[in-house]
Amino acid sequence: MPNMSLKKLPAREQAPDVRNKNFLEVSQGYDEKMAMEEATRCLNCKHKPCVSGCPVNVRIPEFIKLVAEGKFLEAYDVVTSTNALPAICGRVCPQETQCESKCVRAIKGEPVGIGRLERFVADYAMEHGAAKEEKPAPQSRGKRVAVVGSGPAGLTCAGDLKKLGYDVTVFEALHTPGGVLVYGIPEFRLPKALVRREISTLEQMGVEIKTNMVVGRCISLDELMEEEGYDAVFVGSGAGLPRFQNIPGENLCGVYSANEFLTRINLMKAYAFPETDTPVQVGRQVAIVGGGNVAMDAARCAKRLGAETVYIVYRRSEAEMPARVEEVHHAKEEGIVFKMLTNPTAIHGDENGFVKSMTCVEMELGEPDASGRRRPVVKEGSEHDIEVQTVVIAIGNSPNPLIRDTTPGLDCQSWGGIIADEETGKTSKPFVYAGGDAVTGAATVILAMGAGKKAAAAIHAELSK
Repeated sequence: MPNMSLKKLPAREQAPDVRNKNFLEVSQGYDEKMAMEEATRCLNCKHKPCVSGCPVNVRIPEFIKLVAEGKFLEAYDVVTSTNALPAICGRVCPQETQCESKCVRAIKGEPVGIGRLERFVADYAMEHGAAKEEKPAPQSRGKRVAVVGSGPAGLTCAGDLKKLGYDVTVFEALHTPGGVLVYGIPEFRLPKALVRREISTLEQMGVEIKTNMVVGRCISLDELMEEEGYDAVFVGSGAGLPRFQNIPGENLCGVYSANEFLTRINLMKAYAFPETDTPVQVGRQVAIVGGGNVAMDAARCAKRLGAETVYIVYRRSEAEMPARVEEVHHAKEEGIVFKMLTNPTAIHGDENGFVKSMTCVEMELGEPDASGRRRPVVKEGSEHDIEVQTVVIAIGNSPNPLIRDTTPGLDCQSWGGIIADEETGKTSKPFVYAGGDAVTGAATVILAMGAGKKAAAAIHAELSK
């Protein structure tokens, strides 16, 4: 009999006043009994609306039915037939706006905890040494594909192409593969050991990963094809160029882009300094400017690094914040202070050039803008200062212009995104495909994976003619 509870089963978590002082994973997920209980809430709908909400089309009711029956490894096989990174997606995907938003159970209650169940089967498989052993890749087709970037788009594209028999080489600019999965998302949300294991699976399949390779500097796209002999290239280089507000004081010591701040902490493990080589300075009072998931990550990291007060400064109301509801909830539990309808206009420094305060104005919401959200308007006479020693700007990133500037014939948007067909990833340059944040600007892990899958299928169709 289906479990008709209107509430999804909560996952186990560290207590807020404990976790805001460490970098261990916040959520401990479900155990076997909890997973089976939550799985029985699924009605196994014939028309499967949840699947249409998943960018990689995981066969959701099928794997959940197996979980309810206690067949966890079989459930893992179903998930990984379309999703190469389930342990990651189960943790960081915005299921509430994708698969779970279409769950029939959400009509009169909460949706089935699809993301938590996906995470459970992936973790179970890893813990029991039975993570899916990939079948040997088919005999090589004798054709080579270069993948630029080892983030979620690149890894997904590389894995799918390898399964189809192509010789695949991934070129990663940093010294560690994983892209945003290793430099952008904190350890307490996504343990890096999981990312390493997922990447290791691809390497065992035969995908070659070359690190410290900045495409556009070490080698160009044209050289990859004309001199190195690659038959096609997929560009999944992400969006790593930070945006700033262009207000006075952004060059002061103590002002970081979220990109630098999180990279120092996540990739370089600044939280373990001096055991690690890269420090990061955090004052007693910290302001994070922005309202997305990156802003939540930066705020929660600052708190863990010892800041007494951490502000989220966002120019719209909480209803307009793009961050996941779960991330906002966790940040509030951990003591982050939300200053809504507030916008900075200047950052001030002391005589040594270090941040000492930030001037802000209050905002009120006017008519909707192009994004559909109500436009924030300055409230006259509302200027005020807040005392801070650290400011992190988390208002978005753009693609790095390096590939655009070194690749003749590659059409790009005025803001830097590569122009690519939404369904195939084809660009204006023959045999060059692109997807993920390099095309859309900063988005989600699962959308980047979906773009990688589509591009892999399109590359296969083109090269197998």
